[in-house]
Amino acid sequence: MTRILIAEDEARIASFVQKGLVANGFTTTVVGDGESALQHALSDRFDLLVLDLGLPVRDGFSVLGTLRERRNTTPVIILTAQDSVRATVAGLEGGADDYMTKPFRFEELLARVRLRLRRTEPITEPTVLDAGTVSLDLRTRRADVDGTAVDLTAREFALLELFLRHRGQVLSREQILSHVWGYDFDPGSNIVDVYVRALRRKVGAARIRTARGMGYAFDVTS
Repeated sequence: MTRILIAEDEARIASFVQKGLVANGFTTTVVGDGESALQHALSDRFDLLVLDLGLPVRDGFSVLGTLRERRNTTPVIILTAQDSVRATVAGLEGGADDYMTKPFRFEELLARVRLRLRRTEPITEPTVLDAGTVSLDLRTRRADVDGTAVDLTAREFALLELFLRHRGQVLSREQILSHVWGYDFDPGSNIVDVYVRALRRKVGAARIRTARGMGYAFDVTS
């Protein structure tokens, strides 16, 4: 089981990242300060560290620097609200493997996590998702419905990918919002319903079922 350490002091973001990673089969540990992050990373075996730079007690730069000084080679993806070239360069030069600037969509973070893990683990992630006669090629970004290619926008592609990864499962609007639009979303927005209607027109209305009062599900048998 792949183990990921999440070092993030903002509870909302930490919960958003943890829930998404757990839903995708990862085992996670969450800490809220830099000293705890450093001690966990040094004493336990983790496959990857998601590290916020603005941690209390000891900041992310210090954590990263100490890990690399002690020859700890755990892949590190830094999270930063500092949308500047200087912060990004400092993090990468300090030994980080990748970075994400807040706010971010979970699917973007997940893609980066999988990319870093592929360097040390066998590739087991499917490159094509399918349900019946609907298929999605994650490498070529091609969608096929009943043997015909369908053009999807970036959001529609992300939404269909989410449905196919959880086919048959009812997903709430909040789950869809957090995965496709990120944690920094308006829970009162009807954007999910708008995109579901658009996707239905392209893949077939019967395939996406409305679970009234709960959300939507992609029916495997449709």
